[in-house]
Amino acid sequence: ARLAYAILDGTLIPIDRRADERPYYSGKHKQHGDVQLLADPAGRLVWTSPALPGAVHDVTAARKIGLIDALTGAGVKTFADKGDHGAGGTIRTPFKRHRHRPWLSRGQRDVNRAHARIRAIGERAVATLKAWKVLTKLRCCPHGATALVQAILVLQLVEDSRYPG
Repeated sequence: ARLAYAILDGTLIPIDRRADERPYYSGKHKQHGDVQLLADPAGRLVWTSPALPGAVHDVTAARKIGLIDALTGAGVKTFADKGDHGAGGTIRTPFKRHRHRPWLSRGQRDVNRAHARIRAIGERAVATLKAWKVLTKLRCCPHGATALVQAILVLQLVEDSRYPG
């Protein structure tokens, strides 16, 4: 609740799984683990979700975790990508083009451009998480990866507090 705004993003972490465990597999990205994360306005990692199966969509993951209700209850304006379209509450997503409306208006394009500038800062948090070598190729289930992701979050928060910027 102390944040002026937050940036919500999801990322897939490569987990080496057997082929028979299809519910955990994202066919689009050919990977298994999905992690939702929040970044502050400076691009620092603030919060990470438990690791979820790779086939879970971003908005479904945010609802399942209770993240949308928590952010709305705290009144934190949150910027997210098109994967969270329709989340509601205080979650803001860019405008999407529809098949019956082939072009966005000039104002909508300007809003999307400003939205992308804000969200680009949050991509630093994804890069921070993925910079940890231990996440390059895990050999455990997505639920086992949760402990690693949470440990990385704690270590990163300690490191960020050591060097205020």
